[in-house]
Amino acid sequence: MSRGYIIPIGGAEEKDLDPSILRRFVQTCGGESARLAVIPTASQLATTGPRYVELFQELGAAHAISLPFEDRADCEKEEWLEELRTATGVFITGGNQLRLSTTIGGTSVSEILRVRNEEEGLTVGGTSAGASILSEHMIGYGDEGTTPRCDMLALAPGFGLTHAAIIDQHFQQRNRLGRLLTALAFNPRPIGIGLDEDTAAFIDPEDNLEVVGSGALTILDPSEMEFSSMDSARRHEPLAILGMKLHILTEGCTFDIPSRTAKHPSIANP
Repeated sequence: MSRGYIIPIGGAEEKDLDPSILRRFVQTCGGESARLAVIPTASQLATTGPRYVELFQELGAAHAISLPFEDRADCEKEEWLEELRTATGVFITGGNQLRLSTTIGGTSVSEILRVRNEEEGLTVGGTSAGASILSEHMIGYGDEGTTPRCDMLALAPGFGLTHAAIIDQHFQQRNRLGRLLTALAFNPRPIGIGLDEDTAAFIDPEDNLEVVGSGALTILDPSEMEFSSMDSARRHEPLAILGMKLHILTEGCTFDIPSRTAKHPSIANP
């Protein structure tokens, strides 16, 4: 089987009036046949997991369960691991992404997610912190602001479902352009994906990305970056970055990650 979908969401997705992102997530996981596991570890609220279970059931999923992994020992509970082995989709909620990496990273849970997404077609989505954790390199925390600075963020290991992107969330609402630029100045191999709230990237098995939701998605493409002053910048100093390409995509727009090609739905394919 091919790799499954990877679906990062920028947080604060619509849940009541028109939950288009969550509905599309359920459809991608199998619709009426979907078996969904919710991982609410990043959240400190006991109601987070059950709330998503209720939403997914209302949207027609055949089965939905919350797996509240609260410590690393929980990540080896066989009955919960079996739910992950039989799921068609896994949804990781928002909260604190470092709680996700320190609780789940390196456990059987993260290994099942990575292997099943890569080899068995498991769809894995996440919102807010649950979006950031999906990539190989994750922004653990950082400062707000438009101008990149060498010390404005801390990178941490993610779950490694994709090596092709670094993902940030609440992007426009929390003014996070500078920290995503800084992350790419450290490592200009992946693209940067900045997700506004109520906005998702549906990344298919061939790494074609489609935007769904009411906000915008910012793509930072460093493939033609000519220069970065990261190696010489002093603490608190702004960075010089030359040749970074930026795209702003809205619902229906697509981006082919391997070819670094963006398209608007009104432009006919050649």
